Amino acid sequence: MRLQYPTHIHIVKVPCTGRVDLIHLLVAFEQGADGVFVAGCLEGECHYVHGNIFARKRVGRAKEILEKIGIGRDRVEMYNLSAGQGTRWAEICREFDERIKKLGPSPIRLAHEKKAA
Repeated sequence: MRLQYPTHIHIVKVPCTGRVDLIHLLVAFEQGADGVFVAGCLEGECHYVHGNIFARKRVGRAKEILEKIGIGRDRVEMYNLSAGQGTRWAEICREFDERIKKLGPSPIRLAHEKKAA
């Protein structure tokens, strides 16, 4: 069975979500992303012990920053799932895509498009 998720979702693989830094999340928005989510191991089951805990804290900090600058905290999220939860992965992709569609384009992307026009 092939799992279906929106084709415009760009996947960036890392060995552990603990490698995802705050700057990576913010640069994604600067480069035109309307939303970003991090998907890591189940809590307590990280192969690198605490990587997903570090990632969750960084995502939380990104939410605070995005809220303060008027982008909105709902454009970034952290999910925990196991490698065997492919169906849940596809479901998360679709749910997050719907959330971002409701929020509309990122104000940063709109500003870039306006500047380029």
